[in-house]
Amino acid sequence: MTRAALAGLLTLLSLGQAADVGSRLAYSYYTEQFLAVVLGLSLALVFLGQNGMQGTASSRRGLGVLDLVLAAVGLGLSLYVAWFYPSLVGRALMLPWDALITGILLFILVLEALRRCVGWVLVIVVLVIAGYGLIGHLVPGILQTREVAPARMAVYLAFDPNGLLGLTLNVAATVVIAFVFFGQLLLHSGGAGFFNDIASATMGRRRGGAAKISIVASGLFGSISGVVVSNIVATGVVTIRLMVNSGFRRTTAAAVEAVASTGGQIAPPVMGAVAFLMADILQKPYSEIVVAAIVPALLYYVSLFAQADLLAAKQHIKPVEGEEMPPIGGVMARGWVFILPFAAIVVALFWFNQRPETAALWGAGAALAIGLTVGYGETRMALRHLWDCLVETGVAITDIIMISAAAGFIIGVLNVTGLGFAVTYALVDLGQGNLFLLLLISAAVCLVLGMGMPTVGVYLLLAVLVAPSLVETGVDPIAAHLFIFYLGMMSMVTPPVAIGAFFAASIAKAPPMETAFESMRFGWTAYIIPFLFVFSPALLLIGSPLDSLIAVVTAVLGVYAISAAFIGWLHGPAGPLRRIAIGIAGAALLLPPGIGGDLTLWINGAGLLGLAAAWGFGRETSADKLAEAVRH
Repeated sequence: MTRAALAGLLTLLSLGQAADVGSRLAYSYYTEQFLAVVLGLSLALVFLGQNGMQGTASSRRGLGVLDLVLAAVGLGLSLYVAWFYPSLVGRALMLPWDALITGILLFILVLEALRRCVGWVLVIVVLVIAGYGLIGHLVPGILQTREVAPARMAVYLAFDPNGLLGLTLNVAATVVIAFVFFGQLLLHSGGAGFFNDIASATMGRRRGGAAKISIVASGLFGSISGVVVSNIVATGVVTIRLMVNSGFRRTTAAAVEAVASTGGQIAPPVMGAVAFLMADILQKPYSEIVVAAIVPALLYYVSLFAQADLLAAKQHIKPVEGEEMPPIGGVMARGWVFILPFAAIVVALFWFNQRPETAALWGAGAALAIGLTVGYGETRMALRHLWDCLVETGVAITDIIMISAAAGFIIGVLNVTGLGFAVTYALVDLGQGNLFLLLLISAAVCLVLGMGMPTVGVYLLLAVLVAPSLVETGVDPIAAHLFIFYLGMMSMVTPPVAIGAFFAASIAKAPPMETAFESMRFGWTAYIIPFLFVFSPALLLIGSPLDSLIAVVTAVLGVYAISAAFIGWLHGPAGPLRRIAIGIAGAALLLPPGIGGDLTLWINGAGLLGLAAAWGFGRETSADKLAEAVRH
């Protein structure tokens, strides 16, 4: 009961902040005071065993005395900070003993809570960066920092708006939690059933329909959930079984589900809430982020659909049995109202120019009204379910709160020591003025740092450590942030720590590492397209409409061709030489305007001719085989 009360209170306070309840009631306070309360409630939830990512030690063995003490100290210290924040900030330069002790203890408590939430990787990253900040002034060369005393750093990290109680925690505690609550309401009102049914009704009767159902359902669900693993668990238990029963290998079924669920994070308009973080960090309108993300997401799912379709053709996999597929008319008649919450968000953002958290509340209000009055099938909300949504949201958000707090520590160290500038300069220098080399280095860093972390945490970390170096070399800021977002996201399916692929493999009872490598093949566009849109912002719909149109059309054809080369099927089976030819034609088409000037258009044209020739050759081969079969 205590845990449920803390989780519900956390959600209520955050929704109140998102709705500006304090200002509407003429009650003024520092944003940092609110964030301190949120942090305290989240710490208590983690130490009391409420962990949404993975089972904690405390949740497995039952609460111990240490867990209760840590929960009480974390909540108590945070409430102390919230109550006395104006005084603490006013005395911070004098490094008073209470501020120093509070800062040190909060640092330790946040790191321990972070370890329980996401493991050691991010904890080690924070400790290494903080440790380097203390000794960096002794390091010669470009990575030298200014000297900061340990006491000064502890107080700065705990109380400065650029530290723990800063932008990243504020966005998580308002924008992200509002969208998580929206998602919970949508699912409790029957939205999950509608997503699965609409995917089944539209894709089930097509070639490879089971895989296409997985792609559509996971993409829709993943855009809202914001957590790849929970998306895989929620949709994979149904879609993986469908794929295996229809004839797909278990490894393939798991890989399709993992890649589709991961891609939900890049699917506008919600994008797993990262779009709103990106808009706040870049100080750009949310609409610019969404528009820029449309084409890369389109290419990602075109590739996934193409590979599923061509593989089904190659392996003679039939559509899903008709009796398992609901009629699309019936699905839309019962569930068309679930379009309204998304419409409310889009209208609020683009028509009324509301803040993201306010738009999420509009969507949540629409979802609640639908759940209470209409529902979907036999699923309908009662008022008591509203409390369940509040509690589940509070539990689900604790991981992101801890990751955001850790990101605040990293940002604080980078700012107070000058390490941020030093890292940016070092990466640029390592790239030796070669943008492609810098991108390769940055991609490797993104994949390594992203291992085992939720997408939101990956993005926050990389936005601080890697993106500034790309912007410094002249890369468009939106392109730089989408680059790190894509590469960091793909760590979920990239060996050796491919958590998303491993979860899908466990559901499918498939070999984990084999699933991870097959996931890399299905998700190949996410490794390649970011390099292209950095060099050619036309793929982000930045610049001339004609350039963007040419870039999109040729990129779609190129993605399809390369996908066909991977599968070995293009209007008929493709042998080794034909696969190579199709792949070369696809690579030529994929080259966007902006990389090679006018020469690019000629290369695109050559690729189009090559693809047409490969397609025609495949048709002729298939016709010959059919005629031969008829003669015999």
